[in-house]
Amino acid sequence: MPSSPTPSERERSDVEARAREKEEQAKLPYKWTQTIKDLDIAVPVAGNLRGKDIEVVMTKTKLKVAIKGQEPFIDGDLTHTIKVDESAWTLESVSGGGKEVSIHLDKSNKMEWWNAVVTNAEYKIDTSKVVPENSKLGDLDGETRGMVEKMMYDQRQKEMGKPTSEEQGKMDMLKKFQAQHPEMDFSNAKIS
Repeated sequence: MPSSPTPSERERSDVEARAREKEEQAKLPYKWTQTIKDLDIAVPVAGNLRGKDIEVVMTKTKLKVAIKGQEPFIDGDLTHTIKVDESAWTLESVSGGGKEVSIHLDKSNKMEWWNAVVTNAEYKIDTSKVVPENSKLGDLDGETRGMVEKMMYDQRQKEMGKPTSEEQGKMDMLKKFQAQHPEMDFSNAKIS
């Protein structure tokens, strides 16, 4: 049975994988970055092009980016769905006299990382190695925020040796039951 890699072997492997991934991504005809909420793509094009020369077709599940009449830079099914009404593209001037097609895709599922822009991309990234940016509690949806706040409260309570919200709920329920049934003896009651 092979032994698991040592921390230094694992780190060396991760560094090699990141370098290979960076090299592969550099071969793509576009650059892309993502946050947990959205994805931005930059496609470099010649400086003499205008918006009417560019063809960008965005649907919930597909993306095509091309100079009209030429082979597309990107053409395929998106890795995951997007919100088309919240997504957009622009043609922007960049230093050196060139331009780039900047595409902003708003992810439908704000809780998943994409391993590529389109499913037919030649190279994909390892999403298990993505280090997310720090997020603020206010950025979370109501349900997730409530769950995180409860976990944070319970963690603080445990650190102080106090009952968690669930344990406190059980104790409150027992007190209420005791008040409703004063005739019963609860002196030896144990709550788990």
